Amino acid sequence: MQRIAIALGGNALGKDSETQRATVAKVCRTLVDLIEAGNEIVVSHGNGPQVGMIQLAFDTGAKATDAISPMPLPDCTAMSQGYIGYHLQAALQAELARRGMPWQAVSVITQVTVDKNDPAFKHPTKPIGAFYSKEEADALAAQNPDWQFTEDAGRGYRRVVPSPAPVEIVERDAILSLLAGEYIVIACGGGGIPTLMTDEGGKPVAAVIDKDFAAAKLAAAVGAHTLLILTATDAVYTNYGKPDQKALSHLTLAEAESLMAQGHFAKGSMLPKVQAAMNFVASAPARRAIITSPDAAEAALRGQGGTEIVAQSKAFVQ
Repeated sequence: MQRIAIALGGNALGKDSETQRATVAKVCRTLVDLIEAGNEIVVSHGNGPQVGMIQLAFDTGAKATDAISPMPLPDCTAMSQGYIGYHLQAALQAELARRGMPWQAVSVITQVTVDKNDPAFKHPTKPIGAFYSKEEADALAAQNPDWQFTEDAGRGYRRVVPSPAPVEIVERDAILSLLAGEYIVIACGGGGIPTLMTDEGGKPVAAVIDKDFAAAKLAAAVGAHTLLILTATDAVYTNYGKPDQKALSHLTLAEAESLMAQGHFAKGSMLPKVQAAMNFVASAPARRAIITSPDAAEAALRGQGGTEIVAQSKAFVQ
């Protein structure tokens, strides 16, 4: 049996509840295929569109009536973990029951610690929530001195928050206990709820942790052998979208580093996936990461598709 940590992209899940349910049902068939093949899985997911919708709903409501208040970003992340996790565990349980398999799925609302000295806190870059006019943004900044706003492609002003690196998973021991009990665990949704540890305990912070970096941290924390990042493309490409694009079947850490330096991976798209995969592979010997699409996942695990990233060579992980 192999323990596989799986990262699902938030954009791949759909932008409304009905679409998400249908997409999740299809993805979960792939996930149960992996279990049926003898693997143990732990699942994380993105929440980019979903947490934005939650934040926007509260921001819009607050602009319309005093009966609704803006919702703090950590709470919005927790809400997105809850409803995406619910869709995933319900779809997994339905697929398991259809095949007569005994496992159960469970979602864990997950906090992830960050470092208060992370440079990201000095340079917020992640836009969230509603668009505002310059006057509205200035008024909100006056009411909330720690908020920062930036103009977004001519569409108005949006609040920006930091995107710090994940340090530790607060619920790690609970996740490990559930895995030991043969539960399928869904954790670290949306990168986890960013948390600063203080003498009084955890303190939520308005930030967004990249979900691929959090997935790599989760994979290492639970002792996974493989990190499987599922995205919209079947592999990592050089010159992506150009006539001479080329799919990469295998990459060593050194090769991936070289291609990153050449600018082959888009900053807001493939780059964080490759970086997260590298972080996981470098965290311990004999670990590998695979980047591919959900439809190609099972074949990619057998070395028949996707992009496999290893420390030195394919032989290193065999």
